[in-house]
Amino acid sequence: MAGELNPVKVAAQNRKARYNYTIEERLEVGIVLNGSEVKSLREGRATISESYATEQSNELFLINSYIPEYKQAGQFNHEPRRPRKLLLQRRQIGKLIGAIQREGMTLVPLKLYFNDRGMAKLELGLAKGKRLYDKRQSEKKKDWSRQKARLMRDKG
Repeated sequence: MAGELNPVKVAAQNRKARYNYTIEERLEVGIVLNGSEVKSLREGRATISESYATEQSNELFLINSYIPEYKQAGQFNHEPRRPRKLLLQRRQIGKLIGAIQREGMTLVPLKLYFNDRGMAKLELGLAKGKRLYDKRQSEKKKDWSRQKARLMRDKG
Protein backbone atom coordinates (compact mmCIF):
# COMPACT_ATOMS: atom_id res chain seq x y z
CA MET A 1 0.00 0.00 0.00
CA ALA A 2 1.20 3.49 -0.78
CA GLY A 3 2.06 5.70 2.17
CA GLU A 4 2.44 2.83 4.65
CA LEU A 5 5.51 3.14 6.86
CA ASN A 6 7.68 0.16 7.72
CA PRO A 7 7.85 -0.31 11.48
CA VAL A 8 11.28 -0.19 13.09
CA LYS A 9 12.29 -3.71 14.20
CA VAL A 10 13.98 -3.60 17.61
CA ALA A 11 16.63 -6.31 17.98
CA ALA A 12 17.72 -5.47 21.55
CA GLN A 13 16.80 -2.89 24.16
CA ASN A 14 18.55 -1.69 27.32
CA ARG A 15 15.77 -1.14 29.86
CA LYS A 16 18.15 -0.70 32.80
CA ALA A 17 19.80 2.35 31.21
CA ARG A 18 16.99 4.77 32.05
CA TYR A 19 16.98 3.57 35.65
CA ASN A 20 20.75 3.73 36.21
CA TYR A 21 21.52 6.86 34.16
CA THR A 22 20.08 10.25 33.32
CA ILE A 23 20.24 10.44 29.54
CA GLU A 24 21.41 13.91 28.46
CA GLU A 25 21.49 13.38 24.69
CA ARG A 26 20.53 10.63 22.24
CA LEU A 27 21.96 9.91 18.83
CA GLU A 28 21.61 7.29 16.14
CA VAL A 29 24.86 5.66 15.03
CA GLY A 30 25.76 2.95 12.57
CA ILE A 31 27.48 -0.24 13.66
CA VAL A 32 29.90 -2.49 11.75
CA LEU A 33 28.61 -6.07 11.72
CA ASN A 34 29.47 -9.35 10.00
CA GLY A 35 26.87 -11.19 7.94
CA SER A 36 26.25 -13.85 10.59
CA GLU A 37 25.78 -11.10 13.22
CA VAL A 38 23.07 -9.45 11.13
CA LYS A 39 21.28 -12.78 10.68
CA SER A 40 21.45 -13.41 14.43
CA LEU A 41 20.17 -9.89 15.19
CA ARG A 42 17.18 -10.42 12.92
CA GLU A 43 16.22 -13.33 15.18
CA GLY A 44 16.19 -10.80 18.05
CA ARG A 45 18.37 -12.63 20.58
CA ALA A 46 21.02 -9.97 21.25
CA THR A 47 21.79 -8.40 24.64
CA ILE A 48 23.12 -4.87 25.19
CA SER A 49 22.21 -4.38 28.84
CA GLU A 50 25.78 -4.62 30.19
CA SER A 51 27.50 -2.96 27.26
CA TYR A 52 28.99 0.50 26.80
CA ALA A 53 30.83 2.51 24.17
CA THR A 54 34.43 3.57 24.61
CA GLU A 55 37.17 5.31 22.66
CA GLN A 56 40.11 3.42 21.16
CA SER A 57 42.58 5.24 18.90
CA ASN A 58 40.15 8.08 18.03
CA GLU A 59 37.29 5.72 17.15
CA LEU A 60 34.30 4.54 19.18
CA PHE A 61 33.67 0.86 19.87
CA LEU A 62 30.77 -0.98 21.48
CA ILE A 63 32.20 -3.21 24.21
CA ASN A 64 30.61 -6.24 25.90
CA SER A 65 27.53 -6.49 23.69
CA TYR A 66 26.35 -10.06 23.15
CA ILE A 67 25.16 -11.21 19.73
CA PRO A 68 24.83 -15.01 19.80
CA GLU A 69 26.28 -17.16 17.03
CA TYR A 70 24.05 -17.90 14.05
CA LYS A 71 23.60 -21.66 13.87
CA GLN A 72 23.47 -21.93 10.07
CA ALA A 73 26.72 -19.95 9.56
CA GLY A 74 28.93 -22.94 10.40
CA GLN A 75 32.66 -22.15 10.16
CA PHE A 76 31.97 -18.54 9.06
CA ASN A 77 30.47 -17.60 12.43
CA HIS A 78 31.46 -14.61 14.55
CA GLU A 79 32.74 -14.18 18.09
CA PRO A 80 29.71 -13.31 20.28
CA ARG A 81 31.35 -10.64 22.51
CA ARG A 82 33.79 -8.98 20.12
CA PRO A 83 34.18 -5.16 20.16
CA ARG A 84 32.14 -3.61 17.35
CA LYS A 85 33.08 -0.35 15.66
CA LEU A 86 30.53 2.47 15.73
CA LEU A 87 30.09 4.69 12.69
CA LEU A 88 29.86 8.42 13.35
CA GLN A 89 31.09 11.62 11.75
CA ARG A 90 34.53 12.80 12.89
CA ARG A 91 33.06 15.92 14.58
CA GLN A 92 30.55 13.81 16.55
CA ILE A 93 33.30 11.44 17.68
CA GLY A 94 35.39 14.37 18.93
CA LYS A 95 32.43 15.83 20.82
CA LEU A 96 31.57 12.51 22.49
CA ILE A 97 35.18 11.73 23.43
CA GLY A 98 35.44 15.19 24.98
CA ALA A 99 32.28 14.63 27.02
CA ILE A 100 33.56 11.27 28.25
CA GLN A 101 36.99 12.58 29.28
CA ARG A 102 36.15 16.05 30.65
CA GLU A 103 32.68 15.68 32.11
CA GLY A 104 32.85 12.05 33.26
CA MET A 105 29.87 10.96 31.19
CA THR A 106 29.19 7.49 29.79
CA LEU A 107 28.07 6.31 26.38
CA VAL A 108 25.26 3.83 26.98
CA PRO A 109 23.52 1.86 24.20
CA LEU A 110 19.76 2.25 24.54
CA LYS A 111 18.40 0.30 21.59
CA LEU A 112 19.73 -1.83 18.72
CA TYR A 113 17.32 -1.89 15.78
CA PHE A 114 16.86 -2.06 12.03
CA ASN A 115 15.70 1.18 10.40
CA ASP A 116 13.17 1.41 7.56
CA ARG A 117 15.94 0.73 5.00
CA GLY A 118 16.94 -2.48 6.79
CA MET A 119 20.23 -1.09 8.16
CA ALA A 120 21.30 -2.02 11.69
CA LYS A 121 21.45 1.10 13.87
CA LEU A 122 22.28 1.72 17.52
CA GLU A 123 20.61 4.40 19.63
CA LEU A 124 23.37 5.71 21.87
CA GLY A 125 22.78 7.86 24.93
CA LEU A 126 25.25 10.31 26.43
CA ALA A 127 24.49 9.72 30.09
CA LYS A 128 25.47 10.62 33.61
CA GLY A 129 25.23 7.96 36.34
CA LYS A 130 22.43 8.30 38.89
CA ARG A 131 23.17 8.09 42.57
CA LEU A 132 21.05 5.95 44.90
CA TYR A 133 18.97 8.90 46.14
CA ASP A 134 18.28 9.97 42.54
CA LYS A 135 16.98 6.48 41.77
CA ARG A 136 14.74 6.58 44.84
CA GLN A 137 13.44 10.01 43.84
CA SER A 138 12.56 8.89 40.30
CA GLU A 139 10.88 5.78 41.76
CA LYS A 140 8.74 8.00 44.03
CA LYS A 141 7.72 10.17 41.08
CA LYS A 142 6.75 7.13 39.03
CA ASP A 143 4.71 5.67 41.90
CA TRP A 144 2.92 8.98 42.49
CA SER A 145 2.03 9.39 38.81
CA ARG A 146 0.61 5.83 38.77
CA GLN A 147 -1.39 6.53 41.92
CA LYS A 148 -2.64 9.84 40.53
CA ALA A 149 -3.77 8.15 37.30
CA ARG A 150 -5.55 5.48 39.31
CA LEU A 151 -7.36 8.11 41.40
CA MET A 152 -8.42 10.08 38.32
CA ARG A 153 -9.66 6.93 36.63
CA ASP A 154 -11.71 5.90 39.69
CA LYS A 155 -13.27 9.37 40.10
CA GLY A 156 -14.34 10.09 36.61
